[in-house]
Amino acid sequence: MKPQSSRKIPDPARLKGWTQTLPAAQPARLRFYKMHGLGNDFVILPGAGALASPAIQRIADRRFGIGCDQILFLDERGPGVFGYRVFNADGSEAEQCGNGLRCLARLAYDLGAPQASELRFEGLGGVHFARRVEPEQIRVSMGIPKLDPGSIPFIAPGQAKSYPIDVSGMDFTVGAVSMGNPHLLLRVQNLKTAAIAKLGPALENHPRCPERANIGFLEIHSRTELELRVHERGVGETLACGSGACAAVVWGRLMDWLGPQVKVHLPGGTLAIEWAGAGTPVYMTGPATPVFTGEIEP
Repeated sequence: MKPQSSRKIPDPARLKGWTQTLPAAQPARLRFYKMHGLGNDFVILPGAGALASPAIQRIADRRFGIGCDQILFLDERGPGVFGYRVFNADGSEAEQCGNGLRCLARLAYDLGAPQASELRFEGLGGVHFARRVEPEQIRVSMGIPKLDPGSIPFIAPGQAKSYPIDVSGMDFTVGAVSMGNPHLLLRVQNLKTAAIAKLGPALENHPRCPERANIGFLEIHSRTELELRVHERGVGETLACGSGACAAVVWGRLMDWLGPQVKVHLPGGTLAIEWAGAGTPVYMTGPATPVFTGEIEP
């Protein structure tokens, strides 16, 4: 079962050559690129990332700014090598963003990176590699997941496949995984009736999550297919979360619910996730779609 997105996705053919159509940005203005990965939307700005939190919040505001879930900064460091930073809509900095990485790679290719090359991205969450496999499809190496509680970080007496946790007097069992950013995972029987609006913020800010966490709610249909909804740290529920999809598959593999190749259906669409097991990187393949480009006074 594949959930339907509530957002209309623009026709990519209409945006052909979209990165080369505007003149250089005017002084005191920033060129931006609006993109999305399965409805998880981003404003991408060139440079190493030097805006203050209030400016980031204003740009991300959907009524008074451009509007996005996250703001990404892309800094070219050499041929095929890029630095990147990720900021949530509330102005807080995040270590990682899987959907954002695919969009950064698509933008880099559209701006002139050799189409057959593998691109290297260096960020707070580690080093990742991306390759264009189809015009709209990007495959990203998301790195080796971290499972030790101290590395996630998640407060627990020791590493385990799952952990008991108390939320307002109710007991739950969660998985804890870092994909360069912290994730808690909760398996539910029915995503439509799950209390995501209540449990998401409570788990994000739980005392056992010292740097807060992204919260994934998964409903497993088979060993090769699951549905996922994610409450993202500093944002709220989004239409898709790439690192959350990877974390969900890792936990499902650890619990022996899933196989090595899984289709993850999110409200905005589907990602293909591959994980061979402990000590190996997770691979994610999915679309990266341009929306529009312009200038803004930060």
